[in-house]
This record gives sequence, C-alpha cells and structure tokens, in this order.
Amino acid sequence: MFIAMLSRGWPLIVITALAITGILLEWPLEAMAVIMGVILIIGLAIIAVSAREKEVERNSQKLKELTGYFVRRFMVDSSQSIFVIIDTLFKTDNPKLWEWARACDMSARVFNAWVNGLITRLESDNKTGRFSIYLRAYTNELWIINNLYYEYIEQFCEVVEKIEVPEETREQYGKFVVEYNTFVTQFRELISEMRKVARTEIEPPSIKTAREVAPFTVQHSSLKK
Repeated sequence: MFIAMLSRGWPLIVITALAITGILLEWPLEAMAVIMGVILIIGLAIIAVSAREKEVERNSQKLKELTGYFVRRFMVDSSQSIFVIIDTLFKTDNPKLWEWARACDMSARVFNAWVNGLITRLESDNKTGRFSIYLRAYTNELWIINNLYYEYIEQFCEVVEKIEVPEETREQYGKFVVEYNTFVTQFRELISEMRKVARTEIEPPSIKTAREVAPFTVQHSSLKK
C-alpha cells in the first residue's frame, strides 16, 4: 500500500522537496513555479497513463473470465448448451427435425474448437502483460462468436413455436434463457466499461438476450409434416 501511495504521490513529494530547497537556497520564485508546474503536469500524465493501463488489465482479466464462462456453460459439454438442447429433438418423430439437429451438431463442433482456441490464446497472452494490444481484437472475436451462436437460439425458438417438442426440451431451454441472459448482461457491462479505455465499435445493445418461446398450440400442428 505504501508503495502504491508513493508511486501516485511522488509529484507532490518532489514539489515539496523542491520548494523547501528553493527557499533555503533562495531561488527565484518564478523559476521555482515553472519547475514545479512542469513536474506536476508530468506526474499527472504518468498517473493517468498508469490508471488506464490498470483498467485495461482489469478488462482483459474480465474478458478472459467471461470467455471461460461461455465455454463452460454454453458449449457442447454443458447441459445449458443450445446445441445440447437441440439434440433432444432427436426424441421426436419428425425426420426433418433430425436433419436440422444433425446439421447443428456439426456446427457445434466448429464452435467448440473456435471458442476453446480463443480462451487458450487469451490465457497465453494475458501472461505477457501486453493487454492493450489484443483486448479489442479478442473482444470483437467473442462478440462475433456469440452473435453466430445467437442465430441458433433464434432458429430453435422458431422451430419449437411451430412444432410440438418434448416438454423437457422446453424446460431445459427455459433454464438456458436465464443463464444465457445473465452472460449477456455481463458482456454488455464489460463493453460499456471497456469503451472508456479501448476503442471498440461494439454497441452493448447489439448483444441480444434470448427470448422465451411461445407455448405450442394445436393450430400449429399442421406444420408437423
């Protein structure tokens, strides 16, 4: 704590020491004022840069944690993955749904490899301390991954609103919505915070929340075939 206070307060310490020395040696007041002003400006600039670097480091750590959370909760190894929920459609007697679910299963493997590669690179680059170099690029990459993932959420909603599916599928999706929307809120907050210290064109509202599905009704039954 003492070191932190010293690193932030060194301009005042130097100015105080300079003032005492100037008084003892009877330096001209004008010269002292100019020197102390320059020291103060330099000190404030260094403190501002240091504070920005700390904020960038904090945002990088949050991005790594958020990406890790996405991997653990929404990829194929988790029951909360939209792809795992889509797989439950194999329990229906609708072959068209099976074809769509198989296509989604192939996409899931691509997503899994992509996002696991991202978290590996994040963990590796975090150790270098060069946060400002990759923060914007990796944030954009997670945004792209999530937007593509969201497309499968929307496709799933369209399917289950038109075709009767197992009740457990709907219940599982309901649990998914709660957890996924928590992730969306955290991602939006990170984007808002990050824009103070790193350039990004991402707007928080562009990260969309998952919607609840409307209940299946009998009049939709004609779409089963």
